[in-house]
Amino acid sequence: MTRSAPGGQRQGQPSTDEAPLVAIVDDDASVRQSTRRLIRSFGSRAEAFASGEEFLASASAARTACLVLDVRMPNMDGLEVQRRLAERGVRIPIVFLTGRASDDEERRARSAGAVEFLRKPVGTATLLHVLQKLFQVSHLFAEKAMPTESRPSDESKARGSHGHDA
Repeated sequence: MTRSAPGGQRQGQPSTDEAPLVAIVDDDASVRQSTRRLIRSFGSRAEAFASGEEFLASASAARTACLVLDVRMPNMDGLEVQRRLAERGVRIPIVFLTGRASDDEERRARSAGAVEFLRKPVGTATLLHVLQKLFQVSHLFAEKAMPTESRPSDESKARGSHGHDA
């Protein structure tokens, strides 16, 4: 049975201050709100943006662990947001979540590095599984960037310990 810790946080989950930030960019307010609620419900931080321009102009772009991005939006579409992030040298795992996209748009998004391309409606379990998988991969990238002496030893990895009590 999962118990809630103070602040409504489930035991075993990181506090929201430590949790990865997921940015959601979608021109549909109901999609932004429901996706933000879903992501927060499993202990991650989430910020929502109504446009690519708003996201790119925010300080959140530099802190984002994962970007959930619509393809077709007015003014700047998701593929353009992806391109501009790449131009800036910002590497954020991108999950496209879209209701309307052509096979060509999906091909272009994936060839530019999108890690997933989901078509709405997307089930809760599917989206959560994709995000959890990304956070595990992000952890491995962060670990590779740590100085060698700060990394968990190979012996502790073999035991399944990463410096946390199970």
